[in-house]
Amino acid sequence: MKECINETIMEKYEFRNIRPEETDQVVKIEQICFPPNEACSEKDMKERILQIPDLFLVAVDKKTKEVSGFLNGLATDEDTFRDEFFTDSTLNDPEGKNIMLLGLDVLPQHRGQGLARELMFQYLNREKKKERKTVFLTCLEEKVEMYRKMGFKDLGISASVWGGEEWHDMSYTL
Repeated sequence: MKECINETIMEKYEFRNIRPEETDQVVKIEQICFPPNEACSEKDMKERILQIPDLFLVAVDKKTKEVSGFLNGLATDEDTFRDEFFTDSTLNDPEGKNIMLLGLDVLPQHRGQGLARELMFQYLNREKKKERKTVFLTCLEEKVEMYRKMGFKDLGISASVWGGEEWHDMSYTL
């Protein structure tokens, strides 16, 4: 299995689990990357980081030492995405065979170079090593093609109504 898909990105960023002192950075990044109706609340994000830090993957700029982007999820044996996953980190089952991705965030100044793709690649590899089976996510119509290019399958319109939006369910078999 390849270690990365973009050597330049690997030279510029460190990929690792989140650290407690990065909580405020991640909360701020979420507010920048998502409109208010879609963003995880500060309270819920802090709780998620506290409860399930091992399901966060951050990309840290090696020069500035600041978080540039992150992915986070929740483990479960469920195979249908539901809105409660966004707000209730106690639904996490550390032994769950599936991952529900809750957010892929990359700061605007770090976009366009493949960072989101590398974050996803690193995350999927990590979870495959943990013997997870499937990774699920929801996304808006305009992001479906981006996730298809990352290997996800579009399962159609989601039952999720998070933020009052229409979402697509997508899956990736590990």
